[in-house]
Amino acid sequence: MSQFQEKTQIIRIERFASDIVRLTLDSPDITSLAQPGQFVMVRTGNSNDPLLRRPFSISQTSNGKHFQILFKVVGRGTSLLAHCREGEYLSILGPLGQGFRVDCQRTHCLVGGGMGIAPLLFLGKYLSRKCTSNPPLVILGARTREELDPLVNDFNELGLSVHSATDDGTLGHHGLVTDVLKGLDLGPNCQAYVCGPHPMMAAVHLLCKDRGYACQVSMETSMACGMGACLGCIVPVERGGYAHACCDGPVFDAKELLWQVK
Repeated sequence: MSQFQEKTQIIRIERFASDIVRLTLDSPDITSLAQPGQFVMVRTGNSNDPLLRRPFSISQTSNGKHFQILFKVVGRGTSLLAHCREGEYLSILGPLGQGFRVDCQRTHCLVGGGMGIAPLLFLGKYLSRKCTSNPPLVILGARTREELDPLVNDFNELGLSVHSATDDGTLGHHGLVTDVLKGLDLGPNCQAYVCGPHPMMAAVHLLCKDRGYACQVSMETSMACGMGACLGCIVPVERGGYAHACCDGPVFDAKELLWQVK
């Protein structure tokens, strides 16, 4: 699969909360090839500090020219990105990895937590266009209304049905996305697509396994190269050994992975 490494201009910056930022980037080459679930590697500064690029899911594409990344400020790299200005350029490598696999004959359920919601917006848009007679149900969770509300609005604009859950109860269900999922009967032909914190994905995987749902998960791991060379993103697999989240994933059939559930 083709990738591009190029200088990409920031054309829009949105701040959803004090520490949550979305960048819209101008790149017809990357946008035209991107598939839901794929990611890009971004150099966050103009010096060697930080030395390594950072991975970000492609959150949405538009007009065949633009794509978006959504992130929370958690360290030096994301802090530098959050202080960029419109018109600046970023060095970006992508699109990378294996994305979600879609069968329109299935019932679709998207389950996202925190910044794991990012790649599901791209997938939701894709499903709503490709599987017009079978649009996805969406379950989204975050800590607070401030974090979650703008992301819910993005899915609502696609005309999708969204169930919300927050840790503090300020939006939707007061609790976890798994609580919401447990209360829904999605039928025997359900395909769940999941991205978020590892414990959340493990819990959704177990629930799907119990109910006979198919389940794909997008693994969020540390990555140094994004191309399978550095071994920084390995994840244990059920058959033994490890897979590279960057090139074998980040999207896996949940049954392929070895889940370390306490």
